[in-house]
Amino acid sequence: MIKDQSTPSLYTWAGGAEALLRLTEAFYRRVADDAVLAPVFAGMDPGHARYVALWLGEVFGGPAAYTAERGGYEFMLAKHLGRAITEEQRRRWLNLIMDAADEVALPDDPEFRAAFVSYLEWGTRLAVQNSAPDAKPYHGAPVPKWGWGEAPPYLKE
Repeated sequence: MIKDQSTPSLYTWAGGAEALLRLTEAFYRRVADDAVLAPVFAGMDPGHARYVALWLGEVFGGPAAYTAERGGYEFMLAKHLGRAITEEQRRRWLNLIMDAADEVALPDDPEFRAAFVSYLEWGTRLAVQNSAPDAKPYHGAPVPKWGWGEAPPYLKE
Protein backbone atom coordinates (compact mmCIF):
# COMPACT_ATOMS: atom_id res chain seq x y z
CA MET A 1 0.00 0.00 0.00
CA ILE A 2 1.23 3.50 -0.77
CA LYS A 3 1.01 6.09 1.99
CA ASP A 4 -1.56 8.76 1.30
CA GLN A 5 -3.89 11.05 3.21
CA SER A 6 -6.02 8.08 4.28
CA THR A 7 -3.13 6.46 6.15
CA PRO A 8 -3.85 6.95 9.86
CA SER A 9 -1.29 8.54 12.13
CA LEU A 10 0.59 6.37 14.62
CA TYR A 11 -1.47 8.16 17.30
CA THR A 12 -4.73 7.06 15.71
CA TRP A 13 -3.46 3.54 14.99
CA ALA A 14 -2.32 3.15 18.61
CA GLY A 15 -5.77 4.05 19.92
CA GLY A 16 -5.36 7.73 20.71
CA ALA A 17 -4.92 9.49 24.03
CA GLU A 18 -6.61 6.79 26.09
CA ALA A 19 -4.35 4.03 24.78
CA LEU A 20 -1.19 6.06 25.34
CA LEU A 21 -2.26 6.92 28.88
CA ARG A 22 -2.89 3.23 29.60
CA LEU A 23 0.59 2.54 28.21
CA THR A 24 2.37 5.10 30.36
CA GLU A 25 0.44 4.18 33.50
CA ALA A 26 1.33 0.50 33.03
CA PHE A 27 4.92 1.47 32.32
CA TYR A 28 5.37 3.60 35.43
CA ARG A 29 3.82 0.89 37.61
CA ARG A 30 6.63 -1.35 36.34
CA VAL A 31 9.23 1.38 36.90
CA ALA A 32 8.23 1.74 40.55
CA ASP A 33 9.22 -1.91 41.15
CA ASP A 34 12.38 -1.89 39.04
CA ALA A 35 15.75 -1.74 40.80
CA VAL A 36 17.44 0.01 37.86
CA LEU A 37 14.80 2.64 37.09
CA ALA A 38 13.00 3.29 40.38
CA PRO A 39 15.83 5.52 41.67
CA VAL A 40 15.79 7.56 38.45
CA PHE A 41 12.10 8.33 38.88
CA ALA A 42 12.03 8.69 42.69
CA GLY A 43 10.02 11.76 43.61
CA MET A 44 8.34 11.81 40.20
CA ASP A 45 5.53 14.30 39.70
CA PRO A 46 2.20 12.46 40.16
CA GLY A 47 1.18 13.65 36.68
CA HIS A 48 4.30 12.26 35.01
CA ALA A 49 2.62 9.30 33.28
CA ARG A 50 0.01 11.65 31.82
CA TYR A 51 2.66 14.09 30.62
CA VAL A 52 4.60 11.32 28.88
CA ALA A 53 1.36 10.14 27.25
CA LEU A 54 0.76 13.70 26.00
CA TRP A 55 4.33 13.82 24.65
CA LEU A 56 3.97 10.50 22.84
CA GLY A 57 0.61 11.56 21.47
CA GLU A 58 2.06 14.72 20.00
CA VAL A 59 5.10 12.90 18.60
CA PHE A 60 2.89 10.26 16.98
CA GLY A 61 0.63 12.73 15.20
CA GLY A 62 -1.98 13.59 17.83
CA PRO A 63 -2.85 17.01 19.17
CA ALA A 64 -0.11 19.37 20.35
CA ALA A 65 -1.30 18.94 23.95
CA TYR A 66 2.18 18.52 25.44
CA THR A 67 3.34 21.75 23.84
CA ALA A 68 0.21 23.60 24.96
CA GLU A 69 0.40 22.33 28.53
CA ARG A 70 4.11 21.85 29.20
CA GLY A 71 5.98 24.00 26.69
CA GLY A 72 7.14 21.56 24.03
CA TYR A 73 10.62 20.31 23.31
CA GLU A 74 12.51 22.78 25.54
CA PHE A 75 10.57 21.65 28.60
CA MET A 76 11.21 17.98 27.79
CA LEU A 77 14.89 18.70 27.20
CA ALA A 78 15.18 20.49 30.55
CA LYS A 79 13.85 17.41 32.34
CA HIS A 80 16.80 15.35 31.04
CA LEU A 81 19.72 17.76 31.42
CA GLY A 82 22.34 16.61 33.90
CA ARG A 83 20.59 13.32 34.73
CA ALA A 84 23.46 11.16 33.42
CA ILE A 85 21.19 8.43 32.06
CA THR A 86 23.17 5.22 31.54
CA GLU A 87 22.93 2.72 28.73
CA GLU A 88 21.65 0.15 31.23
CA GLN A 89 18.85 2.52 32.26
CA ARG A 90 18.01 3.30 28.64
CA ARG A 91 17.72 -0.36 27.73
CA ARG A 92 15.66 -1.14 30.82
CA TRP A 93 13.35 1.77 29.95
CA LEU A 94 12.88 0.28 26.47
CA ASN A 95 12.24 -3.22 27.80
CA LEU A 96 9.68 -2.04 30.33
CA ILE A 97 7.78 0.15 27.91
CA MET A 98 7.64 -2.69 25.38
CA ASP A 99 6.31 -4.99 28.11
CA ALA A 100 3.75 -2.33 29.00
CA ALA A 101 2.75 -2.02 25.33
CA ASP A 102 2.03 -5.74 25.29
CA GLU A 103 0.19 -5.56 28.63
CA VAL A 104 -2.20 -2.83 27.45
CA ALA A 105 -2.58 -4.40 24.00
CA LEU A 106 -1.18 -1.64 21.84
CA PRO A 107 -1.33 -2.80 18.23
CA ASP A 108 1.20 -5.54 17.66
CA ASP A 109 1.34 -5.52 13.87
CA PRO A 110 4.92 -5.36 12.61
CA GLU A 111 4.49 -2.00 10.89
CA PHE A 112 3.22 -0.20 13.99
CA ARG A 113 5.71 -1.82 16.34
CA ALA A 114 8.60 -1.02 13.98
CA ALA A 115 7.63 2.67 13.91
CA PHE A 116 6.95 2.70 17.67
CA VAL A 117 10.29 1.12 18.54
CA SER A 118 12.07 3.34 16.02
CA TYR A 119 10.96 6.44 17.90
CA LEU A 120 11.72 4.90 21.30
CA GLU A 121 15.24 3.95 20.18
CA TRP A 122 15.88 7.40 18.74
CA GLY A 123 14.35 9.25 21.68
CA THR A 124 16.10 7.26 24.39
CA ARG A 125 19.47 7.56 22.68
CA LEU A 126 18.97 11.31 22.41
CA ALA A 127 17.98 11.42 26.11
CA VAL A 128 21.22 9.65 27.05
CA GLN A 129 23.25 12.12 24.99
CA ASN A 130 21.40 15.16 26.32
CA SER A 131 21.62 13.96 29.93
CA ALA A 132 25.42 13.61 29.92
CA PRO A 133 27.18 15.98 32.32
CA ASP A 134 29.10 17.59 29.43
CA ALA A 135 26.18 17.62 26.98
CA LYS A 136 25.72 20.52 24.64
CA PRO A 137 22.21 19.82 23.37
CA TYR A 138 20.57 21.66 20.56
CA HIS A 139 18.05 24.17 21.89
CA GLY A 140 14.99 25.30 19.98
CA ALA A 141 14.11 22.04 18.26
CA PRO A 142 10.46 21.31 17.62
CA VAL A 143 8.67 18.32 19.09
CA PRO A 144 9.59 15.49 16.70
CA LYS A 145 6.86 14.17 14.43
CA TRP A 146 7.13 10.42 13.94
CA GLY A 147 5.44 8.50 11.17
CA TRP A 148 5.34 5.09 9.60
CA GLY A 149 8.78 5.26 8.03
CA GLU A 150 9.26 2.74 5.27
CA ALA A 151 6.48 0.35 6.27
CA PRO A 152 3.05 1.96 6.41
CA PRO A 153 0.28 -0.15 7.88
CA TYR A 154 -1.14 -2.83 5.66
CA LEU A 155 -4.79 -2.12 4.97
CA LYS A 156 -6.95 -4.34 2.82
CA GLU A 157 -8.42 -2.34 0.02
